[in-house]
Amino acid sequence: MPERVLTEPTHVEQNTMRRVITAAAVGNFIEWYDFAVYGFLATTLAAQFFPSENPTSALLETFAVFAVAFALRPIGGIFFGRLGDRIGRRSTLSLTVILISGSTASIGLMPAYSSIGIAAPILLVLARCVQGFSAGGEYAGACAYVIEHAPQGKRASVSSFIPVSTFWSFAFAAGFTFGLSHLLDPAAMSDWGWRVPFLLALPLGLFGFYLRFKLDESPLFESAVHDEELVTSPLKETMVHHWRTIVLLAGFIAATALSFYTFTTYMSTFMQVVGGLSQPSALLSSCICLILAGALCPVAGRLSDRIGRRATTRSACLVLIVAVFPGFIMAGTGVLWISIAGQMLLGFGAVLTGIVTAVLMSELFPTRVRYTASASSYNLAYTLFGGTAPFIATLLISTTGNRLAPAMYLVVVCIIALVACSKLPETSNRALN
Repeated sequence: MPERVLTEPTHVEQNTMRRVITAAAVGNFIEWYDFAVYGFLATTLAAQFFPSENPTSALLETFAVFAVAFALRPIGGIFFGRLGDRIGRRSTLSLTVILISGSTASIGLMPAYSSIGIAAPILLVLARCVQGFSAGGEYAGACAYVIEHAPQGKRASVSSFIPVSTFWSFAFAAGFTFGLSHLLDPAAMSDWGWRVPFLLALPLGLFGFYLRFKLDESPLFESAVHDEELVTSPLKETMVHHWRTIVLLAGFIAATALSFYTFTTYMSTFMQVVGGLSQPSALLSSCICLILAGALCPVAGRLSDRIGRRATTRSACLVLIVAVFPGFIMAGTGVLWISIAGQMLLGFGAVLTGIVTAVLMSELFPTRVRYTASASSYNLAYTLFGGTAPFIATLLISTTGNRLAPAMYLVVVCIIALVACSKLPETSNRALN
């Protein structure tokens, strides 16, 4: 039976487009701020929840809990993906932002190991699981919602504001934590100051919910409802008809995930542990680089619309392969300005991969299964390569004694991603349906 072609929006009022981008970006900002805070306070959390005579062991346990949240992301992606393809993007995204902000705020209220013993890390794991479950339905849904409003030929430019909000959420988390570490002495920071960034998630989450709940549904999803194009089992159709695309896209997103979390989360720890920078200096470096990365996103989006998706994916992989070793060497010098330059070398590749991932996830799949299929691809890759990035990087250095071992790991993943993206079709000038 031939597929009916849904009407793709050719014109969306500028005011509506601005509101759609703002609500999606602000909600996404809140989601990833919550995740970022955990990474930037990893060394503090290690002392609070995993006291040990061996600091490396405690840090590994903290990063292992960081990775646990990602184990729930594929389940959350399937759950919220099916929900988004059945009841709509807007309602689903309103739910995800409330769940992650509530679970993040709960971490700020938890007693430490010294108060309740083993129950403390157990509660931390449970909170991280809820974070991961809700985050599984966030990013792919936010990208789909924005792109389903965007005109053909400008989809990467429009969707680039979602990665902007992601990078700037990490920058805000780094800056806020940096400010606290300067305002408070180490004893106060260890006693109660670390809780403040987590508690801030609750009012931010309520604001994000308000913005999203006031929006209308995307025109493409409404058209699918009107034309009775929705399927009763989007997961089944996704796995039967789109499994090959999911695997190939996940292969490319592996480089996106690993480069992103190496750049945004792990480098702060690397500069402290390997380079000997103080925590405030490492956070300052991350904050500066993340602001610059966010500012580059719209430029990269326009570039992708001009040269196409295949050229963008290949260029992103090659940039990472070339930049990763100098980036790590410079970041490990212990000199602040050289560390900033080294971290930013990785940032260029992370921006390019992030921009093209945001738009590819929606362009490769039809409307009726777009949320489910894109969330499945995204979360598969981020679970295997994103959430494990800080843990594997720390473990590689610990076991090999080679501080460039994480760079070698990233190069291998980028080569795999280069092969995968070469087998994906060009979608920049293709209709969404």
